[in-house]
Amino acid sequence: MDFLHYEFRLKKGDVVEVKLDKQANVQLLDEINFNNYKKGKKYNSIGGFSKDLLVNLSSPYKGLWHLAVDLGGHKGTVKASVQISKS
Repeated sequence: MDFLHYEFRLKKGDVVEVKLDKQANVQLLDEINFNNYKKGKKYNSIGGFSKDLLVNLSSPYKGLWHLAVDLGGHKGTVKASVQISKS
């Protein structure tokens, strides 16, 4: 699976702002769920498919977080820019 990957150390309430060039899956995952995502196993995430080109995802707790952006198996590429708003 092809996906864009970003890694952050976030505090509770930090917001990850993602600007997309097209509709995509935008997911914020902790370490365990990110490893499951990469392996194609069942996982939990914050976010999901977005028709909006601007997505804001908030960290529910302090820790290492991964942002994954993908097209859900569809062909093509997606571009994203990411900015963090600290709480």
